[in-house]
Amino acid sequence: MFNYKKIKGLIELLRPELPFAAGVCVIIGEIITLGDLPSTSEMFFGFIFGFFLSGSAMILNDYFDIEVDKINAPNRPLSSGLISPREAVGFTIMMTLIGLAASFFINRLAVLVYIVFWIIAFLYNWKMKEKGLLGNLFVSFSVAFTIIFGGIVVGDPWNIGVVIFGTMVLLFNLGEEIAADAMDLEGDKKRGTGSIAMVVGRMKALYISFSLFSLFIMLSFLPLVLGVFGMSYLIIISLTDIVILLWGLKLLKSKTIEKGRVYIRRLYLSAVLGLVLIIISMIVI
Repeated sequence: MFNYKKIKGLIELLRPELPFAAGVCVIIGEIITLGDLPSTSEMFFGFIFGFFLSGSAMILNDYFDIEVDKINAPNRPLSSGLISPREAVGFTIMMTLIGLAASFFINRLAVLVYIVFWIIAFLYNWKMKEKGLLGNLFVSFSVAFTIIFGGIVVGDPWNIGVVIFGTMVLLFNLGEEIAADAMDLEGDKKRGTGSIAMVVGRMKALYISFSLFSLFIMLSFLPLVLGVFGMSYLIIISLTDIVILLWGLKLLKSKTIEKGRVYIRRLYLSAVLGLVLIIISMIVI
């Protein structure tokens, strides 16, 4: 029997905007490397690779955080009991296998990378999340690698444009990770993590996060200087940077944890929208 609440819970567990961003980053990595549009199959399998690898990591995150989320986010599907741990494991296996199958249609290196980064995601959610900044860097490097993976798909992983854009993604994601830890401070005290917010306090952690967003904004113009992108990129990235700056300032001034989480989500969605518009501009122009 169709259970609307259960389906909605699984979608919420997946947090689809984050896996979607990972898939988009792979396609951007392909486009940057080639300087042109990749083939349909390269875009399709690259997106599937990024989406399902990231999606499985999102589910594992909630699976290992059930007890902490009962404090930090009691309405999440697992912590509220809407989705059972067994159902979450089954969902993770399904997502993992679909992404792994896609990697076989790319190349052998893609298969190896998928397995390695799935293990990294598992270790992060299981143990490394408790290591504070080290854990933040762990996941941010993994997210940044989605851009480099685009280069792997089309045979040139260390293209200079890919490396720059990957660094931009690393800075943004690290800022988001630190801000998210600042919102989860009470639950993290129970778990005993060494997050930056635990060490220096919530407000100072948010200022560090804002500094990383600012570095992202500054670095975002480097592809123009190097001639990787043209005028359409300048327009899109300028608008994206303005929105990121706006939500970043709102995050600094947020009075409640709930508002802070809203602004973090808007920051992420703004970055995703910017990436999507960059891809569209490359296709249309």
